[in-house]
Amino acid sequence: MTTAQVNLMSMDRYSMENYFTAVGEKSFRAKQLLQWIYQRSVTDFSEMTDISKSLRSQLANTVSLKIPEIVREQRSADGTVKWLLKLQDGNCIESVYIPETDRGTLCVSSQVGCGLNCTFCSTARQGFNRNLHVDEIISQVWIANRALEANDHWQRNIANRPEYDQRRPVTNVVMMGMGEPLLNFDNVVSAMNLMMDDFSYGLSRRRVTLSTAGLVPCIDKLKAHSNVSLAVSLHAPENELRNQIVPLNKKYPIEQLLASCRRYVGSENRQRVTFEYVMLKDVNDSKRHAKMLADLLRDFPAKVNLIPFNPFPDCGYECSPAAIIEGFRDYLLSQNIFTITRKTRGDDIAAACGQLAGDFTDRTRRSTRMNSPRMNSHAVVLN
Repeated sequence: MTTAQVNLMSMDRYSMENYFTAVGEKSFRAKQLLQWIYQRSVTDFSEMTDISKSLRSQLANTVSLKIPEIVREQRSADGTVKWLLKLQDGNCIESVYIPETDRGTLCVSSQVGCGLNCTFCSTARQGFNRNLHVDEIISQVWIANRALEANDHWQRNIANRPEYDQRRPVTNVVMMGMGEPLLNFDNVVSAMNLMMDDFSYGLSRRRVTLSTAGLVPCIDKLKAHSNVSLAVSLHAPENELRNQIVPLNKKYPIEQLLASCRRYVGSENRQRVTFEYVMLKDVNDSKRHAKMLADLLRDFPAKVNLIPFNPFPDCGYECSPAAIIEGFRDYLLSQNIFTITRKTRGDDIAAACGQLAGDFTDRTRRSTRMNSPRMNSHAVVLN
């Protein structure tokens, strides 16, 4: 009987140091391996030339550096790139790269599907299979950097811009892909630690953002283990409406959620919490909702990110008209609430917010239930 090889990409620096110490090697080997894997994008032990041949041979026989397979790469007219990645168990997830003039943001998945049931989200409609392992999370950053560095367009048009302050394409990571990151707490935190490690990608904490639907105990736990930027999928300014759009609110209502956000930021007010608010026509976009949201976030270190809804088949929702979104934003700004409207990117390749679906076996059978004729008319209409 053979045992599965340990994937070194499943380890952060401290886990890797412990691994090398346990097999009789010096702990500094971890730093060497991290630099080869993440800074040089090398996964072939034979190419790691500052490591002895005997150790390279030992590593090749005892551990692995497995990367998910790129099944499909799609490029949007606006430059957004989406990858469908096949995991070792045959399930597929999606990652999205969004280029800007001064940064490149990668939207990273944390689960195969999603364990929550937000009604406006295509990923939630697909159901849930399992949590991603550390290597499956960090591999998404590895794949994006490797694929884009080999692309002539990036080399020509982005890499040499002085305002683009890192040599690698991915300068920012948002844990906003498939899944609820805080339901995969340990693996997500380890992967984010790898992203921020100086011997790996060296991203600053302000360039790594975790987005949650509002698991209050896990937000408090995150504060004790990480200092990444926090984003919250709010989407409604009152409990009655949010209960229906984001059912998790029934367990952790808005008052508890905001209290946990205040604790996360702390008394120094040294960072803002981003509140994501998807604009749903005739559901959460009235002047009354704007006033309630302003009252809710007054005197809070908040940034509001208004997201034009990106439709998918049988979703039951429509996007608010542009004029309504503009008026909603302008009112919040008039109340000194820092607010922006997110530009829709990649909608021609189903890469926009809430559209990621992947390809996997739904263990919850939610996809079957939600696609039944009886369940297709689920949208909430409250004014």
